[in-house]
Amino acid sequence: MWQFPGLESLSWMDMGLLVAGGILTGIINTLAGSGSLITLPLLMYICGLSPTVANGTNRLGAIIPGLLTLWGLHRSGKMVYTGSLWLVIPSAIGAVIGSYTAISLDEKIMQYCIAGLMIFMLVVLLVKPERWLRESQASVTRNRHPLTVIAFVLIGFYGGFIQVGSGLFVLAVLVVFAHYSLTAANGMKALTLTLFNVPALFIFAANGQVNWMIGLLMAGFQSLGAWLALRFMIHIPSANVWVYRLLILIVVVSASKVLGLWEWALTIMSGG
Repeated sequence: MWQFPGLESLSWMDMGLLVAGGILTGIINTLAGSGSLITLPLLMYICGLSPTVANGTNRLGAIIPGLLTLWGLHRSGKMVYTGSLWLVIPSAIGAVIGSYTAISLDEKIMQYCIAGLMIFMLVVLLVKPERWLRESQASVTRNRHPLTVIAFVLIGFYGGFIQVGSGLFVLAVLVVFAHYSLTAANGMKALTLTLFNVPALFIFAANGQVNWMIGLLMAGFQSLGAWLALRFMIHIPSANVWVYRLLILIVVVSASKVLGLWEWALTIMSGG
């Protein structure tokens, strides 16, 4: 039906799911994170990519919308680059190591680690919620704190390995340890995730684990979602409050998905 390479067998409904999922993912990734919980199943079960190729292809959806978000924040004057090298370089180093690890390592153990981190993050979100709603900007002193640097190496490793939820972890470190506001943290999140996914993309591509045509198509849909979210983040005064609420929702959904609760619920509902 479709003349797009790799998508010839898709129905109109499948294509609609790709468009809707891509746009929704762009919105979620820009405001919070963990949109890969949507794109990875789409790439695997609708586009027919293997898990490893889907993992590599998914990097295009982080880089291209990320560049769009950075451009929009820069133009609006809301992007703060202060001390960014202390975050970008450690995360890029971690991403390179994580990407090489992902090429040959099984992901099952990592999934349980993700679930544990998501549950921990939910606790962090709910305890002292006022720190997530503060208004503050970047600080070189806070960015170069050893714990912050180490945390970004680990985030980069994790993001290079599988990427799912890495945006949430970036926000948590920046808000809780580096005392950013959510708005300022979102800009730094876009910068670090975009840049550390570049070497990861090249590593996956060098090992034949990137489908460029499908990846670019999905990145286009995600870019539209990122643009919509960016408009909201720049022009809505209470953006911090809404992003905080979205974070809680995404963490709950992410943890339940990784723990297999969705499949368990479906089995119960089907009488299995």
